[in-house]
Amino acid sequence: MAKSSFKSGFVTIVGRPNVGKSTLMNHIIGQKIAIMSDKPQTTRNKIHGVYTSNDMQIIFLDTPGIHKRQSKLGDYMNTTALNTFGEVEAVLFLADASEGFGGGDRYIIERLKEIKTPVILVLNKIDKITPEELLPMIESYSKLYPFAEIVPISAMMGNNVNTLLDQIAKYLPEGPQYYPEDQVTDHPEQFVCAELIREKILHLTREEVPHSIAVTIEDMRVQENGVVNISAVIFVERDSQKGIIIGKQGSLLKEIGKLARQDIEHLLGSKIFLELWVKVKKDWRNQERILRDLGFNRD
Repeated sequence: MAKSSFKSGFVTIVGRPNVGKSTLMNHIIGQKIAIMSDKPQTTRNKIHGVYTSNDMQIIFLDTPGIHKRQSKLGDYMNTTALNTFGEVEAVLFLADASEGFGGGDRYIIERLKEIKTPVILVLNKIDKITPEELLPMIESYSKLYPFAEIVPISAMMGNNVNTLLDQIAKYLPEGPQYYPEDQVTDHPEQFVCAELIREKILHLTREEVPHSIAVTIEDMRVQENGVVNISAVIFVERDSQKGIIIGKQGSLLKEIGKLARQDIEHLLGSKIFLELWVKVKKDWRNQERILRDLGFNRD
């Protein structure tokens, strides 16, 4: 049942890889639902985050970073991001103020010119630049596209994020509260648990591993004592990567499990028992059937 003058709607966050999209959404939502890493192309699926206040509800779509594709998985990620433009009330175009304008930004702006949805330019990481550097940057972006709003922020520090929410509210129609006030994502718990495990692998492994991994939850059930048993499989493309993930005498896999368990317990509010397995699926990123089996659907 809609509240009096209650606004609701969908907003997508787009931008080059590693500009802080997941950091921004996690800050707004108030807890981690999208994984964060200093490695680009961390997000692979549309992550639906739900922000609810007294007078509005925003459903955020945190999309994969738009980038030059190098595999079928990369093609899927780009398609996922671009397809969100027609589904939403507003688009947040997130750019890294500390790096300045790049070719990836130009590519995204060309795609934005094809839509009629209001676009808000969000210049992130302003904590890393001086105020004197900001104004010329705003002017240069303004010449390339008629942005509905321009909001400089620091997603990591939280600077100006409330101002951004106020600007988003201007473009939301009056509508129902789609989700309960305490719900922060529409993804099943299994999906978020798998993403948290993948985040730990990204943090702990070397460059040749990150984009070659996928994580699936094979089994998740609550025992009589309240402990949640989770069995997860980490897929890699090569035997050598399997050895890296496991580590000497299983040391790295144990560390991945320990760190992931802490985040998952915080998410679920329960003690968990986590079992991790590592399996090889050769060249899985370029095989449509395997991508579908792992949950990478284009729709």
